[in-house]
Amino acid sequence: MTTDASPSSPNNGPLDRLARVTAAIEDGLLVMLLSAMIVLAGSQIVLRNLWDAGLFWADPLLRVSVLWVGLLGAMAATRDDNHITVDILSRVLTERARSAGRVITDLFTSAVCGLLAYHGARMVRMDYEAGLTAFAAVPAWACELIIPIGFGVIAVRFLLSSLDHLWRFSGARQ
Repeated sequence: MTTDASPSSPNNGPLDRLARVTAAIEDGLLVMLLSAMIVLAGSQIVLRNLWDAGLFWADPLLRVSVLWVGLLGAMAATRDDNHITVDILSRVLTERARSAGRVITDLFTSAVCGLLAYHGARMVRMDYEAGLTAFAAVPAWACELIIPIGFGVIAVRFLLSSLDHLWRFSGARQ
């Protein structure tokens, strides 16, 4: 979802500004987290190979970071409509039929991601109430928080995409 940021652009409403701010936050988190992972993993390698030492919390943090990077990346992919798709028929279908197919698949994907977000939120709540820790003194719920947030954002984006394709399918927009 790329938007023209020029002042005369019709894409300067509050929702478009929110989309740009959200994209900047997602991209910034991805860059910072991936950079930190590279530095931390490199440091672990150097510490282990040169001094037979390491940071006891680094490996669990890196595992949690992979989860965060994966879901933040999935959020960015759905934002830009660059997610993995199976498009066997898209080359032979008409534009209208492709839009109809996208409505169905986007609604299904939105429902699945919504269920994952719901149950992810339940898991986070249960871990919060149980007071579980993931590593060091970091609570498990904080590490898992990306699951309901990520899948919730993805569900909303697929729902909006299905509405956009429904709009195209209905012929209301050229």
